[in-house]
Amino acid sequence: MIIDHISLPSSDLARSQAFFDQALAPLGIGVVKEYPGAVGMGRDEPEFWLVAGPAAPTPLHVAFVAGNRAQVDAFHTAALLAGASDHGAPGLRPHYHANYYAAFVIGPDGHNLEVVCQLPPA
Repeated sequence: MIIDHISLPSSDLARSQAFFDQALAPLGIGVVKEYPGAVGMGRDEPEFWLVAGPAAPTPLHVAFVAGNRAQVDAFHTAALLAGASDHGAPGLRPHYHANYYAAFVIGPDGHNLEVVCQLPPA
């Protein structure tokens, strides 16, 4: 991973936590630390933080790494069930490169969330 962590402002921290708990579960990402007004998510250490505050005026794009294409598919399903809007069904994006397999959703605060596997099929 290149980035140590990223923080996403949330206008409704409880709603965002519930959404990301469900949507990122297929990737093995969950809550690992909590503080008043902040929730740290990751696999072992917090890499992705939700912080209470007004949503960013311009939606952000955040891409999470998947270990395989099945995780991309599972994320998309879980995110839609958690209340996201579809912004790009799972599939290849050959305009990026031959093995770029990704799915996109719009989360509860309007952010464009992507899960991507850049490995060839198993």
